[in-house]
Amino acid sequence: MNDYGLNIWGNSNFVIENGKVCINSAGKPAIIDIVKDIRKEGYRGPLLLRFPHLIQKQIEQIHASFAKAKKEFEYKGNFNAVFPLKVNQYPGFVKNLTHLGKPYNYGLEAGSKAELLLTMAYNNDGAPITVNGFKDKELINIGFIAAEMGHNITLTIEGLNELEAIIATAKERFAPKPNIGLRIRLHSAGSGIWAKSGGIYSKFGLTSTELIEAVNLLKKANLLDCFTMIHFHIGSQINEIHPLKKALTEAGNIYVELRKMGATNLKAINLGGGLAIEYSQFKQTISRNYTLNEYANDVVYLLKNIANQKNEFEPDIFIESGRFVSASHALLVAPVLELFSQDHTEEKLNLKKKNPPLITELYDLYETIKPSNALEYLHDAIHHMESVLTLFDLGYVDLQDRSNAEILVQLISKKAVIMLGNKNSTADLVRIQEEIKERYLVNFSMFQSMPDFWGLQQNFPIMPLDRLDIRPTLPACIWDITCDSDGEISYNEDGNQLFLHDVDVEKEEYFLGFFLVGAYQEVLGMKHNLFTHPTEATIELTPEGYTIKDVIESQSILDIMEDLDYDIYEIQDTLNERLEKSNLINETQKKQILGELYLFLNDNSYLKTIN
Repeated sequence: MNDYGLNIWGNSNFVIENGKVCINSAGKPAIIDIVKDIRKEGYRGPLLLRFPHLIQKQIEQIHASFAKAKKEFEYKGNFNAVFPLKVNQYPGFVKNLTHLGKPYNYGLEAGSKAELLLTMAYNNDGAPITVNGFKDKELINIGFIAAEMGHNITLTIEGLNELEAIIATAKERFAPKPNIGLRIRLHSAGSGIWAKSGGIYSKFGLTSTELIEAVNLLKKANLLDCFTMIHFHIGSQINEIHPLKKALTEAGNIYVELRKMGATNLKAINLGGGLAIEYSQFKQTISRNYTLNEYANDVVYLLKNIANQKNEFEPDIFIESGRFVSASHALLVAPVLELFSQDHTEEKLNLKKKNPPLITELYDLYETIKPSNALEYLHDAIHHMESVLTLFDLGYVDLQDRSNAEILVQLISKKAVIMLGNKNSTADLVRIQEEIKERYLVNFSMFQSMPDFWGLQQNFPIMPLDRLDIRPTLPACIWDITCDSDGEISYNEDGNQLFLHDVDVEKEEYFLGFFLVGAYQEVLGMKHNLFTHPTEATIELTPEGYTIKDVIESQSILDIMEDLDYDIYEIQDTLNERLEKSNLINETQKKQILGELYLFLNDNSYLKTIN
């Protein structure tokens, strides 16, 4: 059985039962059954499924790990966590997060005016709000309003000009003031794709010189008591623990020095985000070298050690883990529309009474291939195909001969791959598998639903939702439905191929699941070819199985056009006028077409069928 690396990236969230991917809960409902229930209601195209219980699981694991570490090391500071809204601002996630995080006083982080206003509306009473990123006078004013409303808010300063604006605003506003945090620019940097987020040349934070100046400005303005937190962030998806330990040591010592300067209300260190998850499907390419418990232990131990050595208070710990909390809660499901080599069947062969020698040889290879000669015959077939193409260009074979050669090579390739098996990973076979990959046309937009694959080559776990008790035989390449050659997932992690099943999708449905897409993918998704956010549904577990809630259909074409600032009434009127002017059809036909246009404009852009 191929489990598609579920034991590596799955975090025990899903299991395989009776050949189906199932939620790992008491009832073990199959995802394919959930998808079919939703499709019974007429929804087509890709589906984004949200699982609130997985949000709750991540929140509980974070708090349990830090509680255990605090107890083990007798740590006196408090632990707090906030979620950075930039990672997922969709209400289907945010509302569940704040509801499920309430017992843990789970807070929110904002990086813009819009995000701050969202936090003020949805954050739990008393839960912390942190505000990062560049700020103008207006955003600072909103922060003061939040404090005046009773929110526990900290404005993190990215530059001295922001601090000067806060000092000026404090003179104009009412008594309650927000807490002030200082983002520190560490020499320590992170690891992985986002390592540049940290280090002395990073985009954000104050240098040592600026930190001293900031404290002096606060003293002069009598606002030093508002300075409660220092903040750092060395990058998203930190795949190694060592850079974090180095950054913690540097930040801990800065904390001690600032308190020595009189910042006695400074009692918190915010580590930012970076807590990684595992995306890899293969053991050879595991990307994270630490566990959550190790992360929590190192943070608590290092900060306690520094504080005790310097005879200072053990600081409260804040983290802003976004990816770790949100990634696993969302699953994209999309139907396969077509397998492109299915045109290459024996029925499509049209052999002549007298065929060119190369075609005859290819047919003999197809008829006599067996496991002992499969790799040799596969080499011969590929070489013969190259020769046939040369002869075609020279005019010695015709289009029918070329067609027969293409069909025979595909048939030989399929037989050979099945005979050799997907566990045979010689470099030669891997290269050939790459060349003969089956192209699966899948009803989704990579640019909308997995932009990080396109932009950063970030792999996501992919697997079929059923047939997992049948060995997949085809090395696969996934094509999305956008009109863009970049809309392709040619999955290959260090020679490891993605294998899928040989399915006739005209006779039976075949769905692929794209896992761990709950972080960044929705908010970064782009409307390439005007494909928008897919239809989404929230799946809540019950003792009997599951309940499907909050189904939100993908935007209609008219909605998309309106988002782009088109006058949708002008579009409809223009279409009607042009239809009315047409002299190619009669009045009855015009009425029929008018109704069809209405239906098309009020439907989404995803494909319904290609047959």
